[in-house]
Amino acid sequence: MHLVRHADAPGYDAPGHEGFAMARLQGREAGPADTAWIGLSLVAPGGSTTLSASPLEKFYVVVDGELEITSQQPGGPSCSEVLRALDSCRIAPGEARQLRNRSAHPVRVLLVMAEPR
Repeated sequence: MHLVRHADAPGYDAPGHEGFAMARLQGREAGPADTAWIGLSLVAPGGSTTLSASPLEKFYVVVDGELEITSQQPGGPSCSEVLRALDSCRIAPGEARQLRNRSAHPVRVLLVMAEPR
């Protein structure tokens, strides 16, 4: 077993993220992982990401608060949904996504992301 206490989880930055405080809970600099890593983000009111795609599958789980997620398949229309506590979504490889906290309260969201093979 590899244990990471929340207080000891290493912080990280990601391009195109504004108003995010991110910590790696498992994988990468937080410890060994074969297939995926897990991060926890605190998204400040007004925080957002750019609309961008990755070749890797991603899963988001809202822990608390409300988070708007916009997605767009290559060449297709965009779709926006608001996720609330314990709602989740999958972003497919190559699907663009944008996260936005349009509320007046912080949002906590888990990210589970595949490791490149």
